[in-house]
Amino acid sequence: MAVLTMTDQHYHGHRQRLRERFIRSGFEGFNDHEVVELLLTLAIPRSDVKQPAKALIARFGNLRGILDAPLEELQKVKGIGSVASVALRIIRAAAALYLQQSAEGVESLADPDRLSAFWRMRIGALRDEVFEVAYLDSGYRLLRDGVDRLEEGTIDRATVYPRRVVEYAIKRGAAALVLAHNHPNGHVQPSEQDKTLTRALVLAAEIVHLKILDHLIVSPDEVFSFRKAGLL
Repeated sequence: MAVLTMTDQHYHGHRQRLRERFIRSGFEGFNDHEVVELLLTLAIPRSDVKQPAKALIARFGNLRGILDAPLEELQKVKGIGSVASVALRIIRAAAALYLQQSAEGVESLADPDRLSAFWRMRIGALRDEVFEVAYLDSGYRLLRDGVDRLEEGTIDRATVYPRRVVEYAIKRGAAALVLAHNHPNGHVQPSEQDKTLTRALVLAAEIVHLKILDHLIVSPDEVFSFRKAGLL
């Protein structure tokens, strides 16, 4: 039978206290590093995770910075191996999926702030450029499984075909669309190519009476809205 050392007993007790606090009141009253500690306990069952959690906060600033960080950067932090780094990415992806499923058929996505948060979480931190489309009903509610990644490219380009966007929207029975893509370089101002593509997509959608509600360009920290900028 394994015998717990005093160190083992300390961190097991600390983990248990963190879990009990969370069960009582969620993350209310938690320090940032304690939130990260609790997440790390899910992936690192037999080591003290306080120091790795503090090191992650020191390196990436906050929980969002940690969840947005590339796997190889996470693994440079002492105590964070391949399992823990992948677990953190799974947590981020699960949070994005939760946001999507929470919005499906329930709440209007016409609110620019809601759209910005949704897309920043989904694709803002990706290292390659992707182009995604959200399919909405006539009340601007997200259809079930209503987000498609239509194109994925290199660090600076994803090729998009307006005809394909419209065909997918018709198959889904959508009444409106939200377009979104990321700029991995962090600069969200639209290029001339972005503007030309948006005009082409709007024209293609109008032919079949589809409304393009917005086109967003996102990075981890910023969002450019064609609608807010008066370009739609």
